[in-house]
Amino acid sequence: MAIAALWNPRTISAEEGPESLDASLAALPAGPAVLPIVAGEGRPYLGKTTMLPRRLGRLLGPPSALETNLVLYAAARQHYPETYAELIRLRMPPYVKIVLSNAFPRSQVTTRLSDSHGFYYGPFRARAAAEQFESRFLDLFQMRRCQENLRPSASHPGCMYGEMNLCLRPCQMAVSAEEYASEVERATQFLSTRGRSLSGALLHARDRLSQEMNFEEAARLHKQLERVQEVLKLRDELAGNIDDLNGLAVTRSVAPGCVELWFMLGGCWQAPRRFAVEAAGAKAESLDRRLREIAAAFEPERTGARERQEHLALLARWYYSSYRDGEWIPFAGLEDIPYRKLVRAISRQGQ
Repeated sequence: MAIAALWNPRTISAEEGPESLDASLAALPAGPAVLPIVAGEGRPYLGKTTMLPRRLGRLLGPPSALETNLVLYAAARQHYPETYAELIRLRMPPYVKIVLSNAFPRSQVTTRLSDSHGFYYGPFRARAAAEQFESRFLDLFQMRRCQENLRPSASHPGCMYGEMNLCLRPCQMAVSAEEYASEVERATQFLSTRGRSLSGALLHARDRLSQEMNFEEAARLHKQLERVQEVLKLRDELAGNIDDLNGLAVTRSVAPGCVELWFMLGGCWQAPRRFAVEAAGAKAESLDRRLREIAAAFEPERTGARERQEHLALLARWYYSSYRDGEWIPFAGLEDIPYRKLVRAISRQGQ
């Protein structure tokens, strides 16, 4: 592939070594330009840019960090099926898990996903962050914090959390299994809705009490609402119910005039879609319409627990890293993609 600035007779080749290529780019004027891009036979692609060295650096530089990680992962799995995770040093991020397979569910911090019945909230940056969130999150509910396999009995000694009214004390048969399950449901709803199930109810009740002139009770609920908001601030950006972890990474492409679209659905990476910023053919179509057509034709691929665990680890490695490139756009589902935000991201990455 060769690229030549129209006002400059010299040609820059993608086959130049890194040092030579850097020197060639540094010698170019920093300003707008129109440039033909020649890749093999056929007509050249004509591009325009407001900053020539930056645009060429993206076109001739290495692929994005996300693409590099995903390609390396796929190649390692193919050629080193027994040791690929160790080979690429894939570190599993931590999650807060609600162990729903237990008769009296409890929470724990884990780095492993399993096929057993459980609710996983994450991924977090580090175990310390997950543990801090778990501790503060449990303060809002009365779920048990003990790790024992409970055998409820009226003679059970209990623990300090029960004495402090921070646990419903199922160990001492203070509540029925159904009542305890209802509290667990409240806790998982809090996590699934990113706190809205609790904060919304508190906000509505506080405002109603204020209107009724019951300021003392309204002040009490306001303090509870502040506690909820403090807990929510401890979440890492990606943390959520992994079954609902949907998003789209937009990164630059090695192909001229294109970007790469990396969909993650339900915590699983999908095959990438290469997207041309300018539609081919005589009749140009809007970016919005072409993107909607891609989403409408999507058939999500699902994986097992182990592979999904690795997909989420790759997302966390890229997203939480200091070298992250590209843009991440979360959404609730394919029907809820924020297309205006996506179009802006594509325009920035495709420059």
